[in-house]
Amino acid sequence: MKTVIINYGAGNIKSIQFAFKRLGVDAQLSKDPEAIEAADKVIFPGVGEASSAMHMLKQSGLDRLIPKLTQPVLGICLGMQLMCNHSDEGQTNGLGIFDVEVKRFSKAVKVPQMGWNTIHNLKSNLFHNINDAEFMYLVHSYYAEICQETIATSHYESEYSTALKSDNFYGVQFHPEKSSLAGERLLKNFLNL
Repeated sequence: MKTVIINYGAGNIKSIQFAFKRLGVDAQLSKDPEAIEAADKVIFPGVGEASSAMHMLKQSGLDRLIPKLTQPVLGICLGMQLMCNHSDEGQTNGLGIFDVEVKRFSKAVKVPQMGWNTIHNLKSNLFHNINDAEFMYLVHSYYAEICQETIATSHYESEYSTALKSDNFYGVQFHPEKSSLAGERLLKNFLNL
């Protein structure tokens, strides 16, 4: 099975690559459209600012490629947010894979939300053998609202989507690669889809 991590310049891709290595999977880093299309599984990471990351995707043409992928695709953190319709961060239009808006937490709470938080309302085989109220590691100032595509939630100021699914596309706001055994289990589940 060939797993590709999209390397478009906005990500902590090494830690994701190491997480797969611990699972015995040699995930390839690539921004080559042919390599991405030929993969069995695709990881779409992202850390940083939405409008800059979107600009990098557009420069490489990956903004047009990613929504057309037919194999399982997992967006992580900013990767998930870029798969949404629009983000308040830099007033950025996303890829429109998930029909939801990305909003900023208010000034009433400390941002970014940084550290461990529980996930709830788990609704997908992505969460096979992961318990409700399991802790996952998050670092984010923006969040996807609750929508029809929500497959897990967390609470920080209010309830928000911590995971989304539409067809072959999955997104998680948390960092599975930094979320201990539960995160490892989620990556394994993704590989088994």
